[in-house]
Amino acid sequence: MTPRRKRLIVILLSIAGLGIAAGLILTAFNKNLMYFYSPTEVAAGEAPQNRPFRLGGMVVEGSVMRQPQGLTVWFTLTDFNKEQVVYYEGILPDLFREGQGIVANGQFNETGVFVASEVLAKHDENYMPPEVADAVAAGKAAGDHTP
Repeated sequence: MTPRRKRLIVILLSIAGLGIAAGLILTAFNKNLMYFYSPTEVAAGEAPQNRPFRLGGMVVEGSVMRQPQGLTVWFTLTDFNKEQVVYYEGILPDLFREGQGIVANGQFNETGVFVASEVLAKHDENYMPPEVADAVAAGKAAGDHTP
């Protein structure tokens, strides 16, 4: 085998190895990616059924129900067009309250209930996550509900 042919084989194997590595990295990245959905998009069936995603909106006034003992809580999120009930078991953020924008990470269980694994609340009075602000604006534009 000539040195030129050996060099060509090494280059081709290197390119193939880089291609395989890039493919594995992109596959891992895509599996761990969490997309954001509003309650309207969830109601339209756009949210995935078998993988985690982010659900955001405003916590509906009077919708928070806590178990007398334990850390289980149910609440409803809205984008002022549609609503979605959320189940969460754990400690809620200190800033969590009714009428506030939040983002919940989780997925649907086998009965179709959104089970949150994490609840994130806005960090001050003037800030709302961009995804939640966009979803609320779109919901207000599409629906006839007022905040």
